[in-house]
Amino acid sequence: MAVDKETILRISGVNPRQCMKCGKCSGTCPAYNEMEYHPHQFVSMVENGNLEPLLKSESLYLCLSCMACVQRCPRQVAPGKLVEAVRLAVVRQQNMDHLVPDQIPAMLDPELPQQAIVSAFRKYKK
Repeated sequence: MAVDKETILRISGVNPRQCMKCGKCSGTCPAYNEMEYHPHQFVSMVENGNLEPLLKSESLYLCLSCMACVQRCPRQVAPGKLVEAVRLAVVRQQNMDHLVPDQIPAMLDPELPQQAIVSAFRKYKK
């Protein structure tokens, strides 16, 4: 299954054409220094259909899914949702999309932060 721009846009529900390239999303990203492609670059690359580098990027797994970029965006572009959509497309492409919500409670560690639990539901429910 080839991943195309329309698939990413459908999964994410994001319109990257609304981006005004201000960079506020990247400026607020706590993983900025670790990522090969920053949130504003994800938006631009998806908008231009340049998905191949994103599909192979370690940045997909370095994103914390904190959605700080979503909160900071003045145009409601939601770069974090694009990152998650690309990550989900890669997982589906590798046939690894096999976790169902009913399995998650048994896997929980009492020391696990709530943000990790919410992030897991966002990643596996689509």
